[in-house]
Amino acid sequence: MPLPSKLRPALPVGLRRYLPILDWGARYDRATLRDDLIAAIIVTIMLIPQSLAYALLAGLPAEVGLYASIAPLVLYALFGTSRTLAVGPVAVASLMTAAAVGQLAAQGTPEYLGAAIALAVLSGLMLTAMGLLRLGFVANFLSHPVIAGFITAAGLIIAAGQLPHILGIAGGGHSLVEILGRMAADLGSVNLATVAIGMPTLAFLWWARARMKAWLTARGLSDMAAGTIARTGPVMAVAATALAAWAFALPAAGVAIVGDIPAGLPVPALPPLDLGLWAQIAVPALLISIVGYVESISVAQTLAAKRRQRIDPDQELIALGAANIGSGLSGGFPVTGGFARSVVNFDAGAQTPAAGAFTAVGMALATLTLTPALYFLPKATLAATIIVAVLSLVDFGALRRTWAYSRKDGAAMAATILVTLGFGVEPGIIAGVALSLLLHLYRTSRPHVAIVGQVPGTEHFRNVERHAVVTAPDVVSIRVDESLYFPNARFLEDTVLAQVAARPELRHVVLMFSAVNEVDASALETLEGLNAGLKASGVSLHLSEVKGPVMDRLQRSHFLADLTGEVHLTQYDAMKRLAPELTARTLAACRRDTLRAAE
Repeated sequence: MPLPSKLRPALPVGLRRYLPILDWGARYDRATLRDDLIAAIIVTIMLIPQSLAYALLAGLPAEVGLYASIAPLVLYALFGTSRTLAVGPVAVASLMTAAAVGQLAAQGTPEYLGAAIALAVLSGLMLTAMGLLRLGFVANFLSHPVIAGFITAAGLIIAAGQLPHILGIAGGGHSLVEILGRMAADLGSVNLATVAIGMPTLAFLWWARARMKAWLTARGLSDMAAGTIARTGPVMAVAATALAAWAFALPAAGVAIVGDIPAGLPVPALPPLDLGLWAQIAVPALLISIVGYVESISVAQTLAAKRRQRIDPDQELIALGAANIGSGLSGGFPVTGGFARSVVNFDAGAQTPAAGAFTAVGMALATLTLTPALYFLPKATLAATIIVAVLSLVDFGALRRTWAYSRKDGAAMAATILVTLGFGVEPGIIAGVALSLLLHLYRTSRPHVAIVGQVPGTEHFRNVERHAVVTAPDVVSIRVDESLYFPNARFLEDTVLAQVAARPELRHVVLMFSAVNEVDASALETLEGLNAGLKASGVSLHLSEVKGPVMDRLQRSHFLADLTGEVHLTQYDAMKRLAPELTARTLAACRRDTLRAAE
């Protein structure tokens, strides 16, 4: 039973910030414990085959997937702010690990494993440093269409890369083009016994994921029971195919199996301390960190919103960093928050991150006791598990929807997909990051500006091209719909000067700053030059509706003292000062017509 709040010892605010467990742990009770244990059991059953499969995807021994599913869960429980995020190996991070490490060493060698471990530790250090520096905002520079395109392409590459395991051929390659090319060359050596195991397993897992729950519910099972059984589909497939491989001596027929998996918990050890190796994996580690963080924070915030909970993005960086460091030091590879596992954890009723710690206990027990039973597990079964899991990531409909809404975003998404499919995951994500930044710079370099006029009968001002409004011949009011900084300052200057050149009768320019949140040093210099240029041509420059923080910064410069016009509280005040008769007449005319109509 938790202590009453008055009897709990006071904890420093900073300590609670970096150790959220001190907050939710103080309110932990038996009901929460029960809910977390139930969720942990369900997630553990789901995670065992997934961790083995994702280790295979990363090109690592099967036990490494188990190792990467123990320490990270415990560390996230200590440092994480999401109550339901399930951390561990995921498809995209596993693929990126294989792509990065495969360039440095051959699969199955100690050097390959060492590089994967170093990748996890370096990624963890980067994430932790970003969290301490409060750089959680960096995720905002990856646009959603670009991330969606990358994940769709990565899902296709992952699924295609697992088909050789289903067919019993060598395969290989880092891009879809390479994978399909090597598969075509090896089709003459398809192993029929492997196909006989792989294809039915793939079909069963697909049915279990899409149809089993409805099938069980139609036969009288409760919704919860049917959902729980449906989620054990991969475990059923593992048990059935391992038993079949043993009973029918399938390894003798050429069916690849997992083989010996060392029993026992991982022994903590330092990663290879080779500066040359760390320099080679620095860029892949950064990419894995950013992509993993974006995926994780998206899932965490979505689930938290459903329960009206709050996620701290900067603390999530620290939590994921600690999880990756823990994974590397315990012999694992890069991890992040998984979408499917987190949703299952949420639906199963997990209330706190303690559910993840209990899942880690379950994974530790599996590592100690179940590994001998996995000796005959066909690799085709793990490949089928991966294919079914990742195909849910593929969403070509998103490309069509994005293109219909925004051609620029749609083109960026399509380009990310094509680069990833054609050249591999690292070029794809680099292209995605570059496209996200370029799109941001392009959009903000040409901000939307509107010439505005007074709506008759009101004090409101709207775009002259969209509304029936009234304007003064010697005054132009320009609404700026973007903050002003170095890429777009020149655009604003050109817009104003074009209006001045086109209207010889112009005497006043009013910049409506209602949507301007910041004016940087470059934009300030542009405004100063614009003010001087307009003064020389007999035109006064005015500002209206300037926000407080923007005004505070402008007051620290000489701009306001040199301003040829005035700063007005509202656009109506500006027009009442510069064109009083027209403004008053426009306000009164509509009201007079309204009164006449009412009579």
